Amino acid sequence: MTDLSVNLNVAALLRNRREHPWPDVVDLARIALATGAAGVTVHPRPDERHTRPGDVRALRALLDAEFPDRELNVEGYPDLRFLALVQEVRADQVTLVPDDPAQATSDHGWDFETQGTMLAEVVAGLKKHGHRVSLFSDPEAAHMAHAAQTGADRVEIYTGPFGGAYSDPVAEERELGRLADATAAAEALGLMVNAGHDLTVSGTRKLITRIPSISEVSIGHALLCDALTFGMAETVRRYLESCAPSEG
Repeated sequence: MTDLSVNLNVAALLRNRREHPWPDVVDLARIALATGAAGVTVHPRPDERHTRPGDVRALRALLDAEFPDRELNVEGYPDLRFLALVQEVRADQVTLVPDDPAQATSDHGWDFETQGTMLAEVVAGLKKHGHRVSLFSDPEAAHMAHAAQTGADRVEIYTGPFGGAYSDPVAEERELGRLADATAAAEALGLMVNAGHDLTVSGTRKLITRIPSISEVSIGHALLCDALTFGMAETVRRYLESCAPSEG
């Protein structure tokens, strides 16, 4: 079964619109984890428009106290601020993304050919401190050899084009093929594969049915949207079922 990591950025973004303590990011994480999510994901950006360093620390405390067998995945661009935070909170997984601070959301992977040397240095430093490292990647099989040369443990393949093709079966099948080819190329080089971006319940089921070897999906926006209708626990349950389609 593919692990589900619940991305909490949208909940924090909603909270920050009014500077009230709700929705409570930690409480939502507790519900998700109690329902069976394998972990939680946060992307604390420099402008603090959604999850903030305080949220990351509070989530680490929740995991340590109540869910010691679950994981904290922290995403971000590897500047000094970010690297200090992931070491402080003992992130189980660090997902490095090439985002400009002004970007609304992650929408492309690393240019491994030109940024590979920098990434290799960062990866080595993170692994020295015991972190598992994943690199955000476009769904291109040709990129995986360069990704593997950095020494990373995993790649997180960007599923945005697949998620955006929900109303076009031909495009959706084409994007699934790209994702399958990229996954196969990564795994042949010893990289494990995560996936994320714009994954709905039905999209997740299609993805995992086609590529059951995906280790983890990180899902936030669509999951939080569904939670407005179904509640957090029921939504996580629905996503967990989509992560194990052969068992559902």
